[in-house]
Amino acid sequence: MKYTLVIKGRVPGLNEIITANRSSKFEAAKQKKDVEGMILWYIREQLKGVNIERPVKLTHFFYEPNKRRDKDNISAAKKFIWDALVRSGVLKNDGWDEIHDFRDYVLLDQVEPRVVVEIEEV
Repeated sequence: MKYTLVIKGRVPGLNEIITANRSSKFEAAKQKKDVEGMILWYIREQLKGVNIERPVKLTHFFYEPNKRRDKDNISAAKKFIWDALVRSGVLKNDGWDEIHDFRDYVLLDQVEPRVVVEIEEV
């Protein structure tokens, strides 16, 4: 089975995560809560009732509005996405036994920045 999740806009990358962590533990916790909450909303809208028990392969398509952020910085957003998938119950866990493989693609879309996550049972 294959599922698709679309998150509109940008998810914070590694530089934003580091900045929040250096500001204070409260700022970092707030960022994680806010970002995961936003992603959870999309999960509840698009993957309602999905509960995957088998290992998965995840493919992330990060559509950025420009080339300002480095690709490795952008892909750190997976942490928020995977944690939200687990928190929502879509995935049992995000460990080695559950995430069989993953791929990241960083593309440009000035009009509609977004993150598309394809979840495929293996």
